[in-house]
Amino acid sequence: MEFFDTHAHYNDEKFDEDRDALIKDIYNDSITKMVTVGYDVESSRRAIEIAEKYEFMYATCGISPNDVQNVDIETEISKISALLPNKKVVAIGEIGLDYYWNKDNKDMQKEYFIKQIEIANRFNLPIIIHSRDAINDTIEILKQNNVNKKGIFHCCMQNEFLIKEALKLDFYISFAGAITFKNAKHADEVIKLVPLERLLIETDSPYLAPEPKRGTRNDSRNVKYIAEKIANVKQISIEQVAKQTYEKCNENIWNKINKKLPNGDTYQKVITYFLVRVPIWQLLVLKIAFFLPFYLSKLTFTLLLASSESTLNNCSGLKLNIEAIMFDGITSSLLLYIVTVSL
Repeated sequence: MEFFDTHAHYNDEKFDEDRDALIKDIYNDSITKMVTVGYDVESSRRAIEIAEKYEFMYATCGISPNDVQNVDIETEISKISALLPNKKVVAIGEIGLDYYWNKDNKDMQKEYFIKQIEIANRFNLPIIIHSRDAINDTIEILKQNNVNKKGIFHCCMQNEFLIKEALKLDFYISFAGAITFKNAKHADEVIKLVPLERLLIETDSPYLAPEPKRGTRNDSRNVKYIAEKIANVKQISIEQVAKQTYEKCNENIWNKINKKLPNGDTYQKVITYFLVRVPIWQLLVLKIAFFLPFYLSKLTFTLLLASSESTLNNCSGLKLNIEAIMFDGITSSLLLYIVTVSL
């Protein structure tokens, strides 16, 4: 039985003293995949650094609503965008709205949220949503700004309306330690509300340690208590919860994990990078730029031939030859894209 902790913060300073040893212990305790989540530019960079050390660790990059700054938003977003091509990055997040801690900058939070949805679509990535006391605005933004790869409501609030709307929008619901708390009055109701195939588990480490570990530093080993709570409410085995949540992350959410290839296969790595990250118009530009010297050489050779009197008398043939060269560049680019998609 293996577990997938979809949301943790091993980039937090609370792990500085024993991070490496702890992560190895966690893996040996059957938590065989984890995601370290960024919440600002620096923590996103740190998430990648940590994920690169472990084959079973992945990272997300984003600016959370609690970390938005009154600076040039385009500059901050560009810093996040620059991190996204890294092979370990599987999502944009955490992003969203938080009116519990921050009531005075709602418009700024919304702007950051929308801008990061845009880059998620540009890079073909899902998003990780943080929403607290901002249900209506969160849902409204998602309705007005389609997220191509959808994503996860992380540490989802125990609110029936939010969960129903999120499910309608085709998002996943991820539960953390809060559903195990003794004062979680609506936990059983909302767990029953989410179909197992739309449900995920997380720890949000080092925060929100579940019962019976509440009050201690949280880590991914405690994801088992969350799975156990869900299993008890749904009257199924913990093995079923572990299997279903693990497979859903692999199959449907973290598309880049699915496309991960053997280290030695450089050619396929390049092809996969273009498939996952690069829009078709950029493929065309790159293809034409790559083969431009060849096309120019071919065109030069054609013009040299045209200098002879016999060829000059056949200008229409020359025109057709040049057009053929241009057509060759465009069609071969399209063929490259089609082959890539079929891999």
